Amino acid sequence: MTTKHNKFLPREKLIRYNTPDKLKDEELLAIILRTGTKNHTVLDLAKKLIQHYGKELPYISVNELKNFLNIGKVRACSIVAAFELGKRFLREKKTYLYLTPKDVYERLSTYRTAKKEHFFVFYLDTKNQEIRCDLITVGILNASLVHPREVFEPAVKHLAAQIIVAHNHPSGNLEPSEEDIELTQRLAKAGKILGIELLDHIIISNHGYYSFKQHRII
Repeated sequence: MTTKHNKFLPREKLIRYNTPDKLKDEELLAIILRTGTKNHTVLDLAKKLIQHYGKELPYISVNELKNFLNIGKVRACSIVAAFELGKRFLREKKTYLYLTPKDVYERLSTYRTAKKEHFFVFYLDTKNQEIRCDLITVGILNASLVHPREVFEPAVKHLAAQIIVAHNHPSGNLEPSEEDIELTQRLAKAGKILGIELLDHIIISNHGYYSFKQHRII
């Protein structure tokens, strides 16, 4: 039997409970979307967005989102703006401290079994505290996909003193490829020029992690 509170629309549910903790992810996203489309209710649309993009949703661009199930520019802008605002507020907390490769491994725990490669950059202050973390690319990792400019422009903008880069290996194999080594060396050289040290490059998988620094590749 369906209880009365399950019939509430997400916005009404939020008002009733006065806390977002009671709402599911799709209900919170539905509030941001406000309306559905011709073929989908707002809640169905929110569910399909989360199912399709998963953990990558906070990093999807307006141009890509607007074409998903005819969401359009207005809804796409609302989603991107909401996630960006959340990321900006969270940046100020600087609660993450990175001292060992295991710290990064634990932080990226949800990507250990991802089926695609995800390349992250952690921007740190002089005390190894996180300023921000960016997902740079998703897909097969090589030097042409990850350009030093994409990695270091945010570092300069946000006054990062040092960075850590990390990516996952869907195969589970932790040994770095030639492309991994070439990219790491390229980023290290660019960092030296800019005065922003590349502290480490960490490969993660469901079998553990590999640190370039610990293996003296950096």
